[in-house]
Amino acid sequence: MSSFVAVADVDRLSVGKTMRVECQGRKILIANVEGILHAVDDTCTHEDSSLSLGCLKGELIHCTLHGSRFSVRTGEPMEEPATEALRVYPIKVDGAKIMLDPQGAQ
Repeated sequence: MSSFVAVADVDRLSVGKTMRVECQGRKILIANVEGILHAVDDTCTHEDSSLSLGCLKGELIHCTLHGSRFSVRTGEPMEEPATEALRVYPIKVDGAKIMLDPQGAQ
């Protein structure tokens, strides 16, 4: 059974932008890609660098530390030096709230 938690207001995240939220001790990056929200771990799997500091281009988030890019849809690394995928979280909109399930990674 999933347990979605409200983490932000929908109007805080416009298309092409990201935000970092903390939910139950996890740092999570939420990205708005063409009006569809995606949620992944905010920390690069290569080094402990916040991905929310990077630039979102399409569905790819760029790590500013060593240049890895990750798909926010799948969590998969698209460039080295990162080789491990990010954890992906179920996310949905309920009214004016962004909801995610911090325990139910896909």
